[in-house]
Amino acid sequence: MQFDSLNEFLAMGGYGFYVWLSFGSCAAILLALFVSSLRDASKLRNEVRAQMKREERIKKAKQQEQV
Repeated sequence: MQFDSLNEFLAMGGYGFYVWLSFGSCAAILLALFVSSLRDASKLRNEVRAQMKREERIKKAKQQEQV
């Protein structure tokens, strides 16, 4: 489909509102998913670090008990 002007392209043959609304909502959902994934990854990394520190403290405590 060819458009003669930018206005015709944006209007999409009278369906522009629905077309651009669907593109916008899809972009918003993908952006929210991306941000959520970044937050989850950060939270997971922090939990792993905390677990490693706990295990190291337990290991040191056991070593001190043996001495």
